[in-house]
Amino acid sequence: MFDDKKLWKDRAVHRLKEFGVYLRYILNGHLMVVLLFLIGTAAFYYQNWIKTLSLNFPAEIIIALILGIILTHSPVYTFLLEADQVFLIPLESRLKGYFLRSGLISLVFQGYILLMFLAVLMPLYAHVSVNGFQSFFIFFLALLIMKAWNIAVNWRIHYYVQPSVYIWDMFVRYFINVLFTFLLFSNANILFLLIFAFILAFYYFSFNSKTKKMGLKWDLLIAQEEKRMASFYRLANLFTDVPKLKDTVKRRKWLDLFIHSISFTQNNTYLYLFARTFLRSSDYLGLFIRLTVIGAIALYFISFGAGQLVFSLLFLYLTGFQLLPLWYHHQNKLWIDLYPVSQTYKTEAFHTILRNILFIQTSVFALVLLIKGQWMFTGIILLTGLLFSYLFVHFYSKKRLKA
Repeated sequence: MFDDKKLWKDRAVHRLKEFGVYLRYILNGHLMVVLLFLIGTAAFYYQNWIKTLSLNFPAEIIIALILGIILTHSPVYTFLLEADQVFLIPLESRLKGYFLRSGLISLVFQGYILLMFLAVLMPLYAHVSVNGFQSFFIFFLALLIMKAWNIAVNWRIHYYVQPSVYIWDMFVRYFINVLFTFLLFSNANILFLLIFAFILAFYYFSFNSKTKKMGLKWDLLIAQEEKRMASFYRLANLFTDVPKLKDTVKRRKWLDLFIHSISFTQNNTYLYLFARTFLRSSDYLGLFIRLTVIGAIALYFISFGAGQLVFSLLFLYLTGFQLLPLWYHHQNKLWIDLYPVSQTYKTEAFHTILRNILFIQTSVFALVLLIKGQWMFTGIILLTGLLFSYLFVHFYSKKRLKA
């Protein structure tokens, strides 16, 4: 006999165990020490920045815009698998308890994230408000109710087929969330919040009544669940091998100019392979772009040279460390071993790719300081970054890959 409680419990326990296994590798990595240093430095600058703000600073608007994003992004963690499209669709009418538990566990996890963001933003609010931190728990309770509403609405939207419905719902809910959060932090009259509650109820029940006779879009739910897990697997893959990780490749024709610069010779076989892999894989190229942009923004706002030097080296290290899995990207493909090319060329090719990537990132960081007019530190960071990149590639990466 089918038991939805047992099915949900088995799926949830298995997923949590899987998270626990990989989190042990992630939290034990020395990369966490670097990240903690970055968080501590960011907190120091954040506190100093708050002290410079006037009492007329529009903190409520800034908080509302940020928390609006956190509230609007409210997926339901269903723990569905690809095979469920075959075996569970006939039992959809008996899975209400299963999906209700998924909604509750989603609220718990996302409520924790919401709590973290609220804790970060409260010092900004306390700086411009006479209430200080006194309203923290009231704000959190109100925002948690708002998060539950977003999760419920997001679930009802998954009964629709049209992509336009998802887009419009995202925009409408973001506007509602921002407006509600702004009124909440502006200490608006309770009457306005009660009126808002009627609007929220009407919005949900309008979708609820329209979707009662519709069926769930299982393919979309499963695709979203796989996408979430793929993101976690990519993170865990930086610290250990993840067998379940699926490669995502995208053709980027506009980047072919970098490939065309590689001469068509046997010695460049692996150089061509690694270059193609880096440019076409969303994992590596996306990671490089994100860290470069974040590092450049951080360097632009940091005022003293020692901090700029430390930050530039930290981001170079983060980039290089997280690109090391590129070496193992094709290790399970047997046809790679059939190349009539010495393994020495493979090692040289990987070092060349990694070194060039770090050199490019160093140049971007130096360009940011050049734009700021800091000529001396531009040269220091450029020379230091190039030296660090060389040492990282030819000494640290060799030791790391052998280990």
